Amino acid sequence: MSIRVLVADDQSMVRAGFRMLLAGEKDIEVVAEAGDGLEAVSKAARFDPNIVLMDIRMPELDGLQATQRILAANPAARILILTTFDLDEYIYEGLRAGASGFVLKDDPPEQLIAAIRTVAAGDALLSPTVTKRVIKQFARPPRPEPPKGLDELTAREREILRLIADGLSNAEIAQELYISDTTVKTHVTHIFQKLGLRDRVQAVVLAYQTGLFETDALGPGAPDERPGG
Repeated sequence: MSIRVLVADDQSMVRAGFRMLLAGEKDIEVVAEAGDGLEAVSKAARFDPNIVLMDIRMPELDGLQATQRILAANPAARILILTTFDLDEYIYEGLRAGASGFVLKDDPPEQLIAAIRTVAAGDALLSPTVTKRVIKQFARPPRPEPPKGLDELTAREREILRLIADGLSNAEIAQELYISDTTVKTHVTHIFQKLGLRDRVQAVVLAYQTGLFETDALGPGAPDERPGG
């Protein structure tokens, strides 16, 4: 089955560029375009895309509000936010709104295509280029109380949650802890169930928002980026 994509951006040239880029991919089909947030919500309901490429700044209804409305109507939809470096403050809000990740508009074409496939497969995508800076900047006090399910996590599950917050993939976590990919996936599933999370994005937001791992490598004075993260 092909991945059905809705491209929402107020610039027609940008939409045309994405359509041309994705036209060459056999497993990806652009089923609709939208020039503003209201149109994005309407066409998401009409065309039932698997993935919505969502610009943040759009007329009528911005990308954040459109994301909330689309997910309220269809929780199975996956939103990939399109952004630029000067819109960092919107990225965090987009993740809080339920987006499955974000990509930079100037990312290489192959990176965008890989992002669409990653999110369509049910995983979440956090571009390592800006994720840590954004989350650290916008998940500051006052902080909410940690979820009650946190106390139910085993030591191994807390360790894996910390590595997820550090931007590691399942394969990288498996290598780090010398366990199998299948074991990692099982632990991740249990973590999400206990904390009431939908995906890795929500796990990262929760970890930073509640300051769970302040004293680890991501604490004050630590490097913003993890090589290869």
